[in-house]
Amino acid sequence: MKISYLLFGAALCGFLTSCFKDEPLNAECDIEQAYVHIDNPTEVFFAESDTLVNVLSDADNITFEIKEGADVSAMAPVFRLTEGATVSPESGSAQDFSDGRTVVYTVTSQDGSWQRAYNVSFRVAYNVNEYNFEHYRLSSNNRHYEWSDLSSTGDWMGNWATGNPGFAISKPNAGPDEFPSIPAKGHSGYGVKLETMRTEGLGELFSMGIAAGNLFLGEFNVTPAITGGQAGAMQATMFGRPFGQEPLQFTGWYKYKSGGQCVDGDVTPIPGSHDKGDIYAVLYRNHDDDGNAFVLHGDDVKTSKYIVAMAQVPDITDAAEWTQFTVNFDYSEPIDRELLANRGYSLAVVATSSIEGASFKGAIGSTLHVDELKIICAEQTEQP
Repeated sequence: MKISYLLFGAALCGFLTSCFKDEPLNAECDIEQAYVHIDNPTEVFFAESDTLVNVLSDADNITFEIKEGADVSAMAPVFRLTEGATVSPESGSAQDFSDGRTVVYTVTSQDGSWQRAYNVSFRVAYNVNEYNFEHYRLSSNNRHYEWSDLSSTGDWMGNWATGNPGFAISKPNAGPDEFPSIPAKGHSGYGVKLETMRTEGLGELFSMGIAAGNLFLGEFNVTPAITGGQAGAMQATMFGRPFGQEPLQFTGWYKYKSGGQCVDGDVTPIPGSHDKGDIYAVLYRNHDDDGNAFVLHGDDVKTSKYIVAMAQVPDITDAAEWTQFTVNFDYSEPIDRELLANRGYSLAVVATSSIEGASFKGAIGSTLHVDELKIICAEQTEQP
Protein backbone atom coordinates (compact mmCIF):
# COMPACT_ATOMS: atom_id res chain seq x y z
CA MET A 1 0.00 0.00 0.00
CA LYS A 2 2.77 2.38 0.92
CA ILE A 3 4.61 1.47 -2.28
CA SER A 4 1.53 2.25 -4.38
CA TYR A 5 1.24 5.66 -2.66
CA LEU A 6 4.89 6.35 -3.35
CA LEU A 7 4.54 5.37 -6.99
CA PHE A 8 1.44 7.56 -7.31
CA GLY A 9 3.23 10.46 -5.61
CA ALA A 10 6.23 10.11 -7.91
CA ALA A 11 3.97 10.04 -10.96
CA LEU A 12 2.07 13.12 -9.72
CA CYS A 13 5.31 15.02 -9.12
CA GLY A 14 6.51 14.05 -12.57
CA PHE A 15 3.23 15.23 -14.08
CA LEU A 16 3.33 18.54 -12.24
CA THR A 17 6.97 19.04 -13.16
CA SER A 18 6.18 18.50 -16.81
CA CYS A 19 3.30 20.97 -16.52
CA PHE A 20 5.58 23.58 -14.99
CA LYS A 21 8.15 23.03 -17.71
CA ASP A 22 5.53 23.46 -20.41
CA GLU A 23 4.12 26.66 -18.90
CA PRO A 24 4.98 29.62 -21.16
CA LEU A 25 7.25 32.33 -19.85
CA ASN A 26 5.65 35.61 -18.79
CA ALA A 27 5.37 38.23 -21.56
CA GLU A 28 4.63 41.15 -19.20
CA CYS A 29 7.26 43.82 -18.69
CA ASP A 30 5.87 46.33 -16.20
CA ILE A 31 7.09 48.24 -13.19
CA GLU A 32 4.37 47.91 -10.56
CA GLN A 33 6.01 49.86 -7.73
CA ALA A 34 9.05 52.08 -7.30
CA TYR A 35 10.65 52.65 -3.90
CA VAL A 36 13.59 54.58 -2.49
CA HIS A 37 15.24 53.69 0.82
CA ILE A 38 17.23 56.39 2.60
CA ASP A 39 18.10 56.76 6.27
CA ASN A 40 16.38 60.12 6.78
CA PRO A 41 13.56 60.32 4.23
CA THR A 42 12.14 63.65 5.45
CA GLU A 43 15.42 65.35 4.48
CA VAL A 44 14.48 64.68 0.85
CA PHE A 45 10.73 64.04 0.89
CA PHE A 46 7.82 65.80 2.59
CA ALA A 47 6.59 62.50 4.07
CA GLU A 48 7.99 59.00 4.36
CA SER A 49 5.12 57.75 2.20
CA ASP A 50 6.52 59.83 -0.69
CA THR A 51 9.36 57.31 -1.01
CA LEU A 52 6.90 54.85 -2.60
CA VAL A 53 5.22 55.29 -5.98
CA ASN A 54 2.50 52.88 -7.12
CA VAL A 55 2.81 52.76 -10.90
CA LEU A 56 -0.39 52.59 -12.95
CA SER A 57 -0.53 49.98 -15.70
CA ASP A 58 -0.59 52.55 -18.52
CA ALA A 59 2.00 54.95 -17.03
CA ASP A 60 5.37 55.53 -18.68
CA ASN A 61 6.62 58.16 -16.23
CA ILE A 62 7.55 57.59 -12.58
CA THR A 63 8.04 60.76 -10.56
CA PHE A 64 9.15 61.16 -6.96
CA GLU A 65 8.25 64.58 -5.53
CA ILE A 66 10.97 66.09 -3.34
CA LYS A 67 11.80 69.17 -1.32
CA GLU A 68 13.63 72.06 -2.91
CA GLY A 69 17.39 71.74 -2.46
CA ALA A 70 17.27 67.99 -1.76
CA ASP A 71 20.34 66.03 -2.84
CA VAL A 72 19.30 63.40 -5.38
CA SER A 73 22.69 62.90 -7.03
CA ALA A 74 22.93 59.26 -5.89
CA MET A 75 19.43 57.87 -5.53
CA ALA A 76 18.85 54.13 -5.96
CA PRO A 77 15.21 53.34 -6.87
CA VAL A 78 14.10 49.77 -6.23
CA PHE A 79 11.44 48.33 -8.53
CA ARG A 80 8.82 45.64 -8.14
CA LEU A 81 8.45 44.09 -11.58
CA THR A 82 6.00 41.70 -13.16
CA GLU A 83 7.01 38.07 -12.69
CA GLY A 84 10.35 37.16 -14.24
CA ALA A 85 11.01 40.56 -15.79
CA THR A 86 14.39 42.31 -15.60
CA VAL A 87 15.29 45.99 -15.65
CA SER A 88 18.24 48.04 -16.85
CA PRO A 89 19.82 50.00 -15.21
CA GLU A 90 19.63 47.47 -12.40
CA SER A 91 17.04 47.89 -9.66
CA GLY A 92 18.69 49.40 -6.59
CA SER A 93 21.66 50.87 -8.48
CA ALA A 94 22.60 54.47 -7.67
CA GLN A 95 21.87 57.05 -10.36
CA ASP A 96 22.27 60.82 -10.63
CA PHE A 97 18.85 62.52 -10.74
CA SER A 98 20.09 66.03 -9.90
CA ASP A 99 19.20 69.13 -11.95
CA GLY A 100 15.97 67.54 -13.15
CA ARG A 101 17.67 64.63 -14.89
CA THR A 102 15.49 61.77 -16.11
CA VAL A 103 16.85 58.22 -16.15
CA VAL A 104 15.29 55.81 -18.64
CA TYR A 105 14.81 52.28 -17.28
CA THR A 106 14.09 49.49 -19.77
CA VAL A 107 12.09 46.50 -18.55
CA THR A 108 12.40 43.21 -20.46
CA SER A 109 9.80 40.47 -20.10
CA GLN A 110 10.65 37.01 -18.81
CA ASP A 111 10.30 35.50 -22.29
CA GLY A 112 12.60 38.18 -23.73
CA SER A 113 10.09 39.17 -26.41
CA TRP A 114 8.86 42.47 -25.00
CA GLN A 115 10.39 45.64 -23.63
CA ARG A 116 8.99 48.78 -22.07
CA ALA A 117 10.74 52.04 -21.20
CA TYR A 118 10.00 54.12 -18.09
CA ASN A 119 11.16 57.69 -17.47
CA VAL A 120 12.10 58.05 -13.80
CA SER A 121 12.72 61.45 -12.23
CA PHE A 122 12.84 63.32 -8.91
CA ARG A 123 10.93 66.59 -9.21
CA VAL A 124 10.73 69.50 -6.81
CA ALA A 125 7.13 69.68 -5.62
CA TYR A 126 5.33 72.95 -6.24
CA ASN A 127 1.80 74.25 -6.59
CA VAL A 128 -0.05 74.94 -9.83
CA ASN A 129 -2.96 77.33 -9.37
CA GLU A 130 -3.99 78.22 -12.93
CA TYR A 131 -5.20 75.72 -15.50
CA ASN A 132 -5.67 76.87 -19.09
CA PHE A 133 -5.65 73.49 -20.91
CA GLU A 134 -3.44 74.65 -23.76
CA HIS A 135 -1.16 71.64 -23.29
CA TYR A 136 -2.63 68.37 -24.54
CA ARG A 137 -1.44 65.40 -26.60
CA LEU A 138 -2.46 61.96 -27.74
CA SER A 139 -1.87 59.08 -25.35
CA SER A 140 1.06 56.74 -25.96
CA ASN A 141 -1.22 54.37 -27.91
CA ASN A 142 -2.65 57.29 -29.95
CA ARG A 143 -6.18 56.40 -28.86
CA HIS A 144 -7.31 59.43 -26.87
CA TYR A 145 -6.26 62.87 -25.60
CA GLU A 146 -4.63 63.70 -22.29
CA TRP A 147 -3.83 67.02 -20.60
CA SER A 148 -1.12 68.40 -18.37
CA ASP A 149 0.22 71.58 -16.90
CA LEU A 150 3.91 72.20 -17.47
CA SER A 151 6.53 72.41 -14.75
CA SER A 152 8.75 75.47 -14.29
CA THR A 153 11.26 73.81 -16.64
CA GLY A 154 8.62 73.08 -19.28
CA ASP A 155 8.25 69.37 -18.48
CA TRP A 156 4.95 67.53 -18.86
CA MET A 157 3.59 67.04 -15.32
CA GLY A 158 0.74 64.66 -16.06
CA ASN A 159 -1.40 66.13 -13.30
CA TRP A 160 -4.76 65.92 -15.12
CA ALA A 161 -6.72 62.75 -15.82
CA THR A 162 -9.95 61.68 -17.54
CA GLY A 163 -11.98 58.50 -17.91
CA ASN A 164 -10.87 58.25 -21.56
CA PRO A 165 -8.69 55.13 -20.94
CA GLY A 166 -11.75 53.26 -19.68
CA PHE A 167 -13.86 54.38 -22.63
CA ALA A 168 -11.12 53.14 -24.97
CA ILE A 169 -11.75 49.60 -23.72
CA SER A 170 -15.53 49.80 -23.92
CA LYS A 171 -15.44 51.29 -27.44
CA PRO A 172 -12.27 49.98 -29.11
CA ASN A 173 -12.96 51.45 -32.55
CA ALA A 174 -13.48 55.06 -31.40
CA GLY A 175 -11.14 57.68 -32.86
CA PRO A 176 -9.49 60.32 -30.62
CA ASP A 177 -12.21 62.89 -31.34
CA GLU A 178 -14.98 60.40 -30.52
CA PHE A 179 -14.14 60.19 -26.81
CA PRO A 180 -16.04 61.82 -23.91
CA SER A 181 -13.16 64.25 -23.14
CA ILE A 182 -11.54 66.08 -26.06
CA PRO A 183 -9.88 69.47 -26.74
CA ALA A 184 -12.08 72.21 -28.18
CA LYS A 185 -12.17 75.98 -28.65
CA GLY A 186 -12.12 77.57 -25.24
CA HIS A 187 -12.95 80.91 -23.73
CA SER A 188 -9.37 81.79 -24.58
CA GLY A 189 -7.34 79.49 -26.80
CA TYR A 190 -8.20 75.86 -26.11
CA GLY A 191 -10.51 74.44 -23.48
CA VAL A 192 -11.88 70.94 -22.83
CA LYS A 193 -15.16 69.53 -24.13
CA LEU A 194 -16.81 66.91 -21.89
CA GLU A 195 -19.71 64.90 -23.31
CA THR A 196 -21.81 62.04 -21.93
CA MET A 197 -21.70 59.17 -24.44
CA ARG A 198 -23.03 55.66 -24.99
CA THR A 199 -20.57 52.82 -24.43
CA GLU A 200 -20.41 49.39 -26.06
CA GLY A 201 -19.10 45.91 -25.31
CA LEU A 202 -17.85 45.56 -21.72
CA GLY A 203 -19.53 48.81 -20.73
CA GLU A 204 -22.98 47.52 -21.62
CA LEU A 205 -22.22 44.04 -20.27
CA PHE A 206 -21.45 45.38 -16.77
CA SER A 207 -24.32 47.93 -16.63
CA MET A 208 -22.00 50.81 -17.47
CA GLY A 209 -23.81 51.77 -20.65
CA ILE A 210 -22.90 55.46 -20.49
CA ALA A 211 -19.69 57.36 -19.85
CA ALA A 212 -19.78 60.96 -18.68
CA GLY A 213 -17.06 63.25 -19.96
CA ASN A 214 -14.84 64.16 -17.04
CA LEU A 215 -11.61 65.96 -16.21
CA PHE A 216 -9.90 66.02 -12.84
CA LEU A 217 -6.65 66.63 -11.00
CA GLY A 218 -5.40 63.14 -10.19
CA GLU A 219 -4.98 59.79 -11.93
CA PHE A 220 -7.17 57.22 -13.64
CA ASN A 221 -6.38 53.57 -12.86
CA VAL A 222 -7.81 51.53 -15.71
CA THR A 223 -7.36 48.13 -13.97
CA PRO A 224 -10.28 48.33 -11.47
CA ALA A 225 -12.40 49.92 -14.19
CA ILE A 226 -11.97 46.73 -16.24
CA THR A 227 -12.17 44.10 -13.52
CA GLY A 228 -14.47 45.50 -10.84
CA GLY A 229 -17.71 46.51 -12.54
CA GLN A 230 -19.39 49.67 -11.28
CA ALA A 231 -17.73 49.45 -7.86
CA GLY A 232 -14.32 49.07 -9.49
CA ALA A 233 -14.98 52.01 -11.79
CA MET A 234 -15.57 54.14 -8.70
CA GLN A 235 -12.07 53.21 -7.51
CA ALA A 236 -10.55 53.94 -10.94
CA THR A 237 -10.85 57.70 -10.43
CA MET A 238 -8.09 58.76 -8.03
CA PHE A 239 -8.77 62.39 -7.15
CA GLY A 240 -6.26 64.97 -6.00
CA ARG A 241 -2.64 66.10 -6.02
CA PRO A 242 -0.60 67.27 -3.01
CA PHE A 243 -1.04 71.01 -2.49
CA GLY A 244 0.82 73.40 -0.22
CA GLN A 245 -1.33 76.55 -0.20
CA GLU A 246 -4.57 77.59 1.48
CA PRO A 247 -7.27 77.93 -1.23
CA LEU A 248 -9.85 80.67 -0.79
CA GLN A 249 -11.72 80.86 -4.11
CA PHE A 250 -12.28 78.77 -7.22
CA THR A 251 -12.89 80.59 -10.52
CA GLY A 252 -13.30 79.68 -14.17
CA TRP A 253 -15.47 79.62 -17.27
CA TYR A 254 -17.98 77.07 -18.61
CA LYS A 255 -20.69 76.42 -21.21
CA TYR A 256 -23.29 73.69 -20.84
CA LYS A 257 -26.04 71.92 -22.78
CA SER A 258 -28.09 69.26 -21.01
CA GLY A 259 -29.07 66.11 -22.88
CA GLY A 260 -32.39 66.12 -20.98
CA GLN A 261 -33.77 63.01 -19.29
CA CYS A 262 -31.16 60.77 -17.65
CA VAL A 263 -30.68 57.06 -18.14
CA ASP A 264 -29.01 54.55 -15.82
CA GLY A 265 -26.16 52.13 -16.45
CA ASP A 266 -28.51 49.83 -18.37
CA VAL A 267 -29.55 52.83 -20.52
CA THR A 268 -33.01 52.70 -18.99
CA PRO A 269 -34.72 56.12 -18.73
CA ILE A 270 -35.03 57.57 -15.21
CA PRO A 271 -38.51 59.14 -14.86
CA GLY A 272 -38.59 62.76 -13.73
CA SER A 273 -34.85 63.30 -14.15
CA HIS A 274 -33.05 66.07 -16.00
CA ASP A 275 -29.26 66.09 -16.37
CA LYS A 276 -26.92 68.87 -15.30
CA GLY A 277 -23.16 69.30 -15.11
CA ASP A 278 -20.87 69.52 -12.12
CA ILE A 279 -17.74 71.56 -11.32
CA TYR A 280 -16.11 71.62 -7.88
CA ALA A 281 -12.84 71.67 -5.97
CA VAL A 282 -12.00 69.76 -2.78
CA LEU A 283 -9.13 70.14 -0.30
CA TYR A 284 -8.53 67.06 1.88
CA ARG A 285 -5.97 65.55 4.26
CA ASN A 286 -4.04 62.97 2.25
CA HIS A 287 -3.03 60.64 5.12
CA ASP A 288 -5.51 58.69 7.22
CA ASP A 289 -5.63 58.45 11.03
CA ASP A 290 -2.92 55.75 10.96
CA GLY A 291 -0.58 57.86 8.81
CA ASN A 292 -1.19 55.95 5.57
CA ALA A 293 -1.22 57.94 2.34
CA PHE A 294 -4.43 57.73 0.30
CA VAL A 295 -6.52 59.50 -2.34
CA LEU A 296 -10.23 60.07 -2.70
CA HIS A 297 -12.26 58.06 -5.21
CA GLY A 298 -15.56 58.33 -7.02
CA ASP A 299 -17.49 57.04 -4.02
CA ASP A 300 -16.14 59.49 -1.41
CA VAL A 301 -14.78 62.56 -3.20
CA LYS A 302 -17.61 64.68 -1.73
CA THR A 303 -18.26 62.78 1.48
CA SER A 304 -14.93 61.70 3.02
CA LYS A 305 -14.33 62.67 6.63
CA TYR A 306 -10.86 63.88 5.57
CA ILE A 307 -12.27 66.73 3.45
CA VAL A 308 -11.50 70.10 5.04
CA ALA A 309 -12.85 72.48 2.38
CA MET A 310 -15.00 72.43 -0.75
CA ALA A 311 -15.89 74.94 -3.46
CA GLN A 312 -18.98 73.84 -5.38
CA VAL A 313 -20.24 75.67 -8.49
CA PRO A 314 -24.04 75.77 -8.06
CA ASP A 315 -26.48 74.38 -10.65
CA ILE A 316 -24.59 73.85 -13.91
CA THR A 317 -27.57 74.12 -16.27
CA ASP A 318 -27.95 75.22 -19.88
CA ALA A 319 -25.64 78.11 -20.75
CA ALA A 320 -25.04 78.63 -24.48
CA GLU A 321 -22.38 81.31 -23.97
CA TRP A 322 -19.24 81.22 -21.86
CA THR A 323 -20.24 81.87 -18.26
CA GLN A 324 -17.82 82.89 -15.52
CA PHE A 325 -18.05 81.55 -11.98
CA THR A 326 -16.41 82.48 -8.69
CA VAL A 327 -17.11 80.38 -5.59
CA ASN A 328 -15.58 80.47 -2.12
CA PHE A 329 -14.08 77.45 -0.38
CA ASP A 330 -16.29 76.43 2.53
CA TYR A 331 -14.07 75.14 5.38
CA SER A 332 -15.25 72.54 7.87
CA GLU A 333 -12.09 72.83 9.99
CA PRO A 334 -9.11 75.21 10.27
CA ILE A 335 -6.00 74.66 8.19
CA ASP A 336 -3.14 72.92 10.00
CA ARG A 337 -0.15 75.10 9.08
CA GLU A 338 2.45 72.41 9.74
CA LEU A 339 0.50 69.91 7.68
CA LEU A 340 0.16 72.48 4.88
CA ALA A 341 3.91 73.18 4.86
CA ASN A 342 4.59 69.45 4.50
CA ARG A 343 2.05 68.97 1.69
CA GLY A 344 -0.25 66.95 3.90
CA TYR A 345 -3.25 68.20 1.95
CA SER A 346 -4.32 67.32 -1.60
CA LEU A 347 -6.41 69.41 -3.96
CA ALA A 348 -8.93 67.85 -6.33
CA VAL A 349 -10.51 69.89 -9.12
CA VAL A 350 -13.31 68.05 -10.94
CA ALA A 351 -15.56 68.76 -13.92
CA THR A 352 -18.10 66.39 -15.46
CA SER A 353 -20.87 66.58 -18.06
CA SER A 354 -23.28 64.59 -15.85
CA ILE A 355 -23.51 65.27 -12.13
CA GLU A 356 -24.24 61.59 -11.37
CA GLY A 357 -21.90 60.27 -14.03
CA ALA A 358 -19.77 58.44 -11.46
CA SER A 359 -22.85 56.27 -10.77
CA PHE A 360 -23.43 55.79 -14.51
CA LYS A 361 -26.46 58.04 -14.58
CA GLY A 362 -26.77 60.88 -17.06
CA ALA A 363 -28.24 62.03 -20.35
CA ILE A 364 -26.50 60.99 -23.54
CA GLY A 365 -25.39 64.17 -25.30
CA SER A 366 -25.01 66.35 -22.19
CA THR A 367 -22.01 68.57 -22.97
CA LEU A 368 -19.87 70.73 -20.67
CA HIS A 369 -17.05 73.00 -21.86
CA VAL A 370 -14.53 74.28 -19.29
CA ASP A 371 -11.59 76.66 -19.51
CA GLU A 372 -9.32 78.96 -17.50
CA LEU A 373 -9.86 77.37 -14.10
CA LYS A 374 -8.01 79.01 -11.23
CA ILE A 375 -7.49 78.55 -7.49
CA ILE A 376 -7.04 81.79 -5.54
CA CYS A 377 -5.00 81.14 -2.38
CA ALA A 378 -4.37 83.04 0.84
CA GLU A 379 -0.77 83.76 -0.18
CA GLN A 380 -1.93 85.43 -3.38
CA THR A 381 -3.08 89.03 -3.59
CA GLU A 382 -4.34 88.82 -7.17
CA GLN A 383 -8.11 88.87 -7.49
CA PRO A 384 -10.14 86.88 -10.05
